[in-house]
Amino acid sequence: MSVQPVSPAGGSKPRVAVLFGGRSSEHSVSCVTAAGVLEAIDHSKYDVVPIGIARNGQWSLVSVDPEQWSLRSESLPEIAAGPESIAISSDGGSQELVSHAPGAMPRSLGRIDVVLPLLHGPFGEDGTLQGLLEMADIRYVGAGVLASAVGMDKHYMKVVFASAGLSVGPYEVITDRQWVRDADACLERASKLAFPLFVKPARAGSSMGITRVTEASGLRDAVETARQHDPKVVIEAGIAGREIEVAVLQGRGTDDPRTSQPGEIAVNDGGHEWYDFEAKYVDGAAAELSCPADLPDDVTTRVRELAAVAFDSVGAEGLSRVDFFYTPDGDLVINEINTMPGFTPISMYPQMWAKSGLPYTELIDELIALALERPTGLR
Repeated sequence: MSVQPVSPAGGSKPRVAVLFGGRSSEHSVSCVTAAGVLEAIDHSKYDVVPIGIARNGQWSLVSVDPEQWSLRSESLPEIAAGPESIAISSDGGSQELVSHAPGAMPRSLGRIDVVLPLLHGPFGEDGTLQGLLEMADIRYVGAGVLASAVGMDKHYMKVVFASAGLSVGPYEVITDRQWVRDADACLERASKLAFPLFVKPARAGSSMGITRVTEASGLRDAVETARQHDPKVVIEAGIAGREIEVAVLQGRGTDDPRTSQPGEIAVNDGGHEWYDFEAKYVDGAAAELSCPADLPDDVTTRVRELAAVAFDSVGAEGLSRVDFFYTPDGDLVINEINTMPGFTPISMYPQMWAKSGLPYTELIDELIALALERPTGLR
């Protein structure tokens, strides 16, 4: 499938701000995702402007060299705060980047046509950045404010899924107030779920802060570990089944969402009990993707249909990866939706589309085209 980017008025190349880093615990993961995109994006079609967000929230121009943001070095990539910061200026008719430095007049860095926000976790993937871009009237890739917020919060995500008729596994939620007032009552409630349990920060990703717990004695420490990332914690009962994923891509205009062939994650022997951070991003041999997954034809059809239902249920736009468990009884239980899935070289979202006939570079083209044709504001 060959995709042509939509040019802005005047016929010049679209100017794409690739935004990454951020304030969340997934800062380095965001940098690695950006490395993959900066390497794959067609620089002959786009004027690419890489903007890094340091952990203190400062925006600055950074190197376009993907090697600097990859995992190929010994340490995790990190964006450092610099002497010059970047802001977005909007006068209602055009948007531009403006550089600010102490003791100097602000200087324009030129227009921006679309933002590719490759941020993971809070303060980027959760609707906060999307709200900022909406207020500045700047087009951007991916889900809007509400879909991003719902897709980030594993609690409300499950509530929305259940209301859409999707099968959701047993879980409990522990809020900060509940834990501070009566931690023992929270643990008693959670311990009634069937073990093993997965204790997770409600609003984090990339397997950050997740603990697999096999008995009640390990619950308290697991909750405290999750609370280091988020005061709100979700505890899920483990579900016996195969892990099946589907990549979803928004349709053009009023077309229905497009779904990839389903993929299956298999974690290889070698120290990974489950699909943890190391298996996702560091150890390229830790997990294998089978795509298309070896499923009966009717199950393949059904899981793709359910992925589209999940996408529409949260009001997603652009892209999402939807994860399911396929149980021995033949049920499909939804695990989660990720509205900004990883784009690293071993990430599942671009791999599934590549195996479904849409290569990485063309996938980026399509996402930018979708963003350029979509207005900001209420829609």
